[in-house]
Amino acid sequence: MNNLVFSTQTIVRRCLLGVNSVRNYATPKPGGALGSKKKKLGKLGPVVEKKVIPVETDANKLVNYVCGSNLLKTGEDIKLKPDSEYPDWLWSLHVGKPLTLEELDPDTKAYWRKLRRLALQRNNKLAKLKKF
Repeated sequence: MNNLVFSTQTIVRRCLLGVNSVRNYATPKPGGALGSKKKKLGKLGPVVEKKVIPVETDANKLVNYVCGSNLLKTGEDIKLKPDSEYPDWLWSLHVGKPLTLEELDPDTKAYWRKLRRLALQRNNKLAKLKKF
């Protein structure tokens, strides 16, 4: 029994003094946690430089072509057609700021979608105010 107590005391002393600390598996590698990589990393990976697209200043091209519509390296932008070749509904689209609920007609789907969206926003704000 004394042998067992003595050996336990010896093991505890050695652990406290660091004599038995042979395992170095938790020590950091030289060069940091990422090794010897020297690439600059952002939150989501390597930082990519943004391409600077030149701004078109030719007035004739701005009036007659849809600038930026060509995705390929070769080719040209789409040429605009006369207004008579486009559908009539295109000219009646609402392109200003969004209409309020009072300005919409209650018989349309857009009215009910907006009403539902506003109700969801209101409920979410009220849910934030609850303590539990």
